[in-house]
Amino acid sequence: MPKPAFDSIFVLCTGRCGSTTLARACGHASNWTAGHESRSHLLGAARLDYPTRHVEVDNRLSWMLGRLETRYGPNAGYVHLTRDPEAVAHSYAARAAYGIMHAYAQGVVFPSPAAEGPRPMLDYARDMVATVTANIDAFLVGKPHVMRLTTEALTRDLPALWDWAGMSGRLDLALQECSIRHNESVPAGTPGRIGRVGTWQENIRRALRWSPGRRAG
Repeated sequence: MPKPAFDSIFVLCTGRCGSTTLARACGHASNWTAGHESRSHLLGAARLDYPTRHVEVDNRLSWMLGRLETRYGPNAGYVHLTRDPEAVAHSYAARAAYGIMHAYAQGVVFPSPAAEGPRPMLDYARDMVATVTANIDAFLVGKPHVMRLTTEALTRDLPALWDWAGMSGRLDLALQECSIRHNESVPAGTPGRIGRVGTWQENIRRALRWSPGRRAG
């Protein structure tokens, strides 16, 4: 397998688009490591201190594109993972009480004035999805190593990603991951729903599972 012209790959996305699935699929490569939000709990230079021959899938990188440019610029490979934006928005609207969706609706965009009445959370979600997608598209202009994937066609296009990255390993197991739904949104009020408030513990557990150097499969 020929070696690609880059030794780091960053998967940029809105989130809620199969990012966990893609990270787990890439984890079946034997010559790359893979991580999902593996350094999202860190600050400063450590936040982007990824090892070489590593695929990082982290939707929060879309808010750090200036720092990503400074650290890696055109020397990395970039994958823009997308999903039908309306489906992404609905998924985020179901998570309005926590995480990035809550931060966007309460901090990045201020709530509407009381005289106008509250906006539907879906409007905030649509706005966030459009904003993040536009940011990523602008960042990727002129980058020499870019691949675009869609969640809906991931099974079809995953072999092309492996060829592009020069991956070896268990592509068969990677393709099986594409049929598994991870971290689905569950509407609030659903019986048996586990609350997501205070999920820093979950993020740390995820980081340990997908720390650099760990491979799945």
